[in-house]
Amino acid sequence: MDKRKRITVEAMGEKKKTTTKEEKAENEVFASCSFSSLGLNPTLCEQLRERMGFEVPTLIQAQAIPVILSGQHVLVNAATGTGKTVTYLAPIIHHLQNYKSRIQRSDGTFALVLVPTHELCMQVYEILQKLLHRFHWIVPGYIMGGEKRSKEKARLRKGISILVATPGRLLDHLKNTSSFLYTNLRWIIFDEADRILELGFGKDIDEILDLLGSRKNSSFSKENAISRISEFQRQNLLLSATLNEKVNHLAKMSLENPVMIGLDDKKMQPNPTLEHLGSLGFDMDDKLEDPGKIISSSNGDYKLPAQLVQGYVKVPCGSRLVVLLSILKTLSEREASQKIVVFFSTCDAVDFHFSLLSEFHWPPNSQLEAEIRQLFVRCKIFRLHGNMKHEDRRTTFQAFKTEKSALLLSTDVSARGLDFPKVRCIIQYDSPGEATEYVHRVGRTARLGERGESLLFLQPIEMDYLQELEKHGVSLTEYPLLKVLDGFPLNGQKHHVKKFVSVEMHPWVLSLQKALESFILSELRMKLLAKNAFCSWVRAYTAHRGELKRFFMVKKLHLGHVARSFALKEQPSLVGKSFQVETKKRKRDQKQKGISKKRVASKS
Repeated sequence: MDKRKRITVEAMGEKKKTTTKEEKAENEVFASCSFSSLGLNPTLCEQLRERMGFEVPTLIQAQAIPVILSGQHVLVNAATGTGKTVTYLAPIIHHLQNYKSRIQRSDGTFALVLVPTHELCMQVYEILQKLLHRFHWIVPGYIMGGEKRSKEKARLRKGISILVATPGRLLDHLKNTSSFLYTNLRWIIFDEADRILELGFGKDIDEILDLLGSRKNSSFSKENAISRISEFQRQNLLLSATLNEKVNHLAKMSLENPVMIGLDDKKMQPNPTLEHLGSLGFDMDDKLEDPGKIISSSNGDYKLPAQLVQGYVKVPCGSRLVVLLSILKTLSEREASQKIVVFFSTCDAVDFHFSLLSEFHWPPNSQLEAEIRQLFVRCKIFRLHGNMKHEDRRTTFQAFKTEKSALLLSTDVSARGLDFPKVRCIIQYDSPGEATEYVHRVGRTARLGERGESLLFLQPIEMDYLQELEKHGVSLTEYPLLKVLDGFPLNGQKHHVKKFVSVEMHPWVLSLQKALESFILSELRMKLLAKNAFCSWVRAYTAHRGELKRFFMVKKLHLGHVARSFALKEQPSLVGKSFQVETKKRKRDQKQKGISKKRVASKS
């Protein structure tokens, strides 16, 4: 066991001891900058230090806060975990507390923060509460799906100074809650803008901008939306860790001559699919003078923290489950206090692995009198996905944040913006569904300068994905899997270490796989969960988007091996019968639609 504890993700590669240019620049900022020197109110600076633990601003905060304070529209493109939430909240609070006549609840909403998920909504609201501790007359609030509309309506009637909202629920209240007062609205912030658009809120955002009169060059805003003249100009802020065509479109609609923060002009390129409107050519603080210019980071390097150690593990499909459990056991026992997040592609996969880890004991049939059967992975385990009840999601979110040592199994609902303190390791058990999701997943660790590790599971048929990541400046080191597997004892004794031909034939892998299959077979509920997870996993695998489709091709999968990765002995033709029926039905429907379209075309 001692040997196994010594094997960590750190073995994937030693960190460079040389200081990069970015680190030098950041150190210079840290050495010479404070929140007060950025122009923030002294009391607010105290709250940042006492309540948030910020002694000095991060690099992105030092760059963006003075620009936001100046009232200009801003587009912030920065790595996750760099303190972007404080970057926009601090200037807003500074201005609101500085009004000549103290604002009141009856004045309505002054600032609106749009976020993609319930969890991020609650997180921003909690940060607001901490920062406003000494500014009690500035009232924070939130509205989001899953909450009772009547209660939200009552809060809006009383007045909320800074409102955090998900787009769908905000649009609902803008249309149907007459007591929602926003005539004094001064700021609109799009936090995690790329995720907001990916979740299909594009049309909602269009309507919201029209109703609030915040669409650029909109006459509606001047005539209808604002019922009284404000002494302050509207300011819109857009924050995103990745840039794509949809984000560019939103920026063009909502931002006027924005200042770009965090963009590297050497890596940003015009979008070739739209009108050519000149080269980008910004520096860090240049304005986007031509509103039609398009920014794209699809060909540029991903923005990742320098202190993040990234690795991959090459695993045959049928051995994936055994390897995952073995690595989790190693990580959970190597340190007394650490948090791990494992990402899955589907809700069913999360439910299956959560139940398995919560119930599977080791050794399965103990023959040693002194040995007591214990859970295979002995730490607190949580799950989080979009199909859970709202209250359960909130409870999980809060509980995992406060735990010192825990394991979270999650879909990509946890991949955006959420700040889980002290997460040491991210495991991407299922590959990202789209290219930029890699950035957001690993961004849950190595936050605010702290060290972190990430591990990506890849099958042999998926190894070309590493070359795609390298194009974006991401280099991964191979995880020493065989060393980890060699550290596990069999029947209470260390097995003789040999150079095995493959991972599948390793004695530990064979032993644990057999125990897992026996466990699933003996538990009817677990077997059903495994079948559902198998079917949803295959469906998700076929749904990879864009450039990822050529790396993750379902036709290359051996479905029998996929079934083994869910500890199922049955042939996939039996397990995946419902999936195959659905697939055939979908193809038949598509074919019929195609025929009907041809008939319509011929008639016309």
